[in-house]
Amino acid sequence: MSPRKTTRSSSTVNAPHLHGTRRPGRRTGRLLAASVAAAACLGAATVPASASGAAGSEPVVSRGVTIPAFYNPPTQLPSADGSLVRTEPLPLGVSLPGLDGRQLPGTATRLMYKSTDANGAPVAVTGAYIEPSAAWKGGGPRPLVALASGTMGQGDQCAPSLSLQNPLTIGEGTVSIGYDNIAAYRFLAAGAAVVVTDYVGLGATDRLHTYVNRLDEGHALLDAARAARSVAGSSLTSSSRVGLYGYSQGGGAAASAAELQPSYAPDVNLAGAYAGAPPADLTEVMKGIDGSALAGALGWSINGFAQTDPSLKAIVDANTNDVGKAALKDTSTMCVGDAILGHGFTSSKKWTASGKPIADIIAAEPKLQAILAQQRIGTLKPAAPVRVVTGVQDDIVGHAQARQLAVDWCRKGANVTYEAVLLPNLGDKILTNHLAPLLTDQGSAISWLTDRLSGRKATSNCWSMPVQP
Repeated sequence: MSPRKTTRSSSTVNAPHLHGTRRPGRRTGRLLAASVAAAACLGAATVPASASGAAGSEPVVSRGVTIPAFYNPPTQLPSADGSLVRTEPLPLGVSLPGLDGRQLPGTATRLMYKSTDANGAPVAVTGAYIEPSAAWKGGGPRPLVALASGTMGQGDQCAPSLSLQNPLTIGEGTVSIGYDNIAAYRFLAAGAAVVVTDYVGLGATDRLHTYVNRLDEGHALLDAARAARSVAGSSLTSSSRVGLYGYSQGGGAAASAAELQPSYAPDVNLAGAYAGAPPADLTEVMKGIDGSALAGALGWSINGFAQTDPSLKAIVDANTNDVGKAALKDTSTMCVGDAILGHGFTSSKKWTASGKPIADIIAAEPKLQAILAQQRIGTLKPAAPVRVVTGVQDDIVGHAQARQLAVDWCRKGANVTYEAVLLPNLGDKILTNHLAPLLTDQGSAISWLTDRLSGRKATSNCWSMPVQP
């Protein structure tokens, strides 16, 4: 796979689920159920996709969606992590005129900033900063929430900053919904500034998104917080408290950033971090993803790790059949909606040359085991309070491994608030058990983090872990 992305059109990667014919059956019904469940849980507003770009740089097209030329990184980057590379005004897809003439919920700026990737190399990351119209009424100067989006996909058209402009993007066989915009707007309404990272390679067109790589995610989120301080018009100060917020993939990013912050970004005044349904142990998480509505996420993970470590390509090639190779190429330009419809409920056994599930292949390959072990979150101690939330019925990002993250941090003496969300089983592997806690706990999560941004102390409940589910 090439380290440089070029024009990525759906004409080169066919979507048989959209362009072919198929008899309706049980799998089709489950796909529709998963899609409807996701849409019903998350919702969206329809706004036409933008095709604008900066002059002098050819835009990339991903599945029929033109990526603005702003997202093409330059060849040279600043030396300092968190330094701004470029900015431009970002029109929000959902906004209202305020009584004082200012737009609600605020003024948005598209960002490109410098970070450091998992290999220690400089990397350009894109995102967005929103200066709220609402006044901050908590303690101290206006704080910042660094928001890590949940899984969006691997195509550049899925970038969270683009979803702020276009909450619903539809292209040639692609659907992207900005479901984390709801949380961003709730923080803005409280008067907290918000910065959203697109992660490494999601949006920025020079490489593939590395998905659940903990160093790439953690660095990108912390450097977004640094970059926000330099945005023109920002009311942030050097003493502004910073909170990290994320669920699912975003929960893993927030958790990784929280434990990396003391060594990587001690200048970030971290007040607290919310990690909802964090994929802390990828060896366990992939078992829940395999055969689920989100089976396509296996492709994003494999693609991402093979980009970070090109030596893995030979292992991937040796262990995938033609169907698997085509699936990896297909998923590399997909958003969540595409992946559900294109690869939902697919067993990884259909992708492998041996007919064995990917979990068995990893178990037999020491190098793959070592790579996943390096991705484990919970080996470092966060300096700031953390809140870990997991649904006990979550069958996508497993409850047990998320609970173990809280246990690992408690054992290191961290200030941990652990919450187990008790809900009935809402449907096997169709995403409902994973998405429901995102919605039912969101108010509590925002309140907890807002308290930290106001300077209120958090009380750890590590003492209760032996009796917590």
